[in-house]
Amino acid sequence: MVTSSPSVVVVTGVSRYLGARVAARLAADPRIDRVVGLDPHDPPARLLGLLDGVERIRADARAATEAIADLGAEALVHLAVTSVPDAEHGGRSGMKEQNVIGTMQVLAAAQGAPKLRKLVVRSSTAAYGASFRDPAVFTEDTEPRAVPRGPFARDILDIEGYVRGFRRRRPEVAATVLRFAPMISSSAETSLTRYFAQPVVPTVLGRDARLQFVHVDDALEVLHRSVTENHPGTFNVAGSGVLMLSQAVRRAGRVAVPLPESGLSTAASLARYLGVEQIGLDQIDLFVHGRVVDTSRLIREFGFTPRSTATAFEEFIQAHAAGSSLTADRLAAAEHAILDGIRRVRAAAEGDPAHPAKSRA
Repeated sequence: MVTSSPSVVVVTGVSRYLGARVAARLAADPRIDRVVGLDPHDPPARLLGLLDGVERIRADARAATEAIADLGAEALVHLAVTSVPDAEHGGRSGMKEQNVIGTMQVLAAAQGAPKLRKLVVRSSTAAYGASFRDPAVFTEDTEPRAVPRGPFARDILDIEGYVRGFRRRRPEVAATVLRFAPMISSSAETSLTRYFAQPVVPTVLGRDARLQFVHVDDALEVLHRSVTENHPGTFNVAGSGVLMLSQAVRRAGRVAVPLPESGLSTAASLARYLGVEQIGLDQIDLFVHGRVVDTSRLIREFGFTPRSTATAFEEFIQAHAAGSSLTADRLAAAEHAILDGIRRVRAAAEGDPAHPAKSRA
């Protein structure tokens, strides 16, 4: 469904990779007169060049109410959503403040913006959770089978709940919620790309999760069309097909380190040893259970088909073909983490009165 493009677009989260790319792309569209980026933080130097055509206002979500109304925004793109805690910005409490409280404040501002006619919100397939009760494929109408234990997934459920409330209060605004699969490309830097870029990749013993990715360029195309066209509703955004975790590790030319599921915290420790600081429960659950979504609604409504999961991952591999060097120090750290995990499992078993090891002691 194509309608006239909005003349004034406000984008939140422009200090981050996705927000800066989206704002730059919208600013380059001759159909759009003005693009304004709202963010409490200055973008890093590597992103500043992208934002030459974007008006930047340094403001957090609390200040958004007046800013969005005063700017006469006709479209609001909310991308200030983070998937992992950042110790420099308050850890988990700062993450929840930005994701949940920030979204609540942005939507309150949107509700009071008289000219607003389009709202686009970044969501995630993490909304479906990850558990052994999951269906083979999730559609947009599938409810989570279990309450997610990961903080990002719980935040996403809260965010989408606020959007549903906004839709009831402003039914004339075309509200689009985009549930993105994990993003990947040659240049994107996320906890997932850092995970696969490491020479040693921790996996879960006895599990081989099915994974889906979406190429960043395809995510940008869908976001752009959501602003310049009219696509109200909720959409899964992912590449077709799946990759098993073991396939992805082999194609990336990395070394898999299987760890017992009962020692998943050690997997996160191993990841930190190897330089991947932001592996948490959301990522661990994904690597245990996997997640596959149906994208037929997106393809039908947008008239656009993202490149396949395998193609998106292949581009990432080519950009990281040299990989990271497996130094003696890193190998020793990996060995230490694995042995520590084994000791933890043994200690837990010996401490369990119902475990046979206890009766033999």
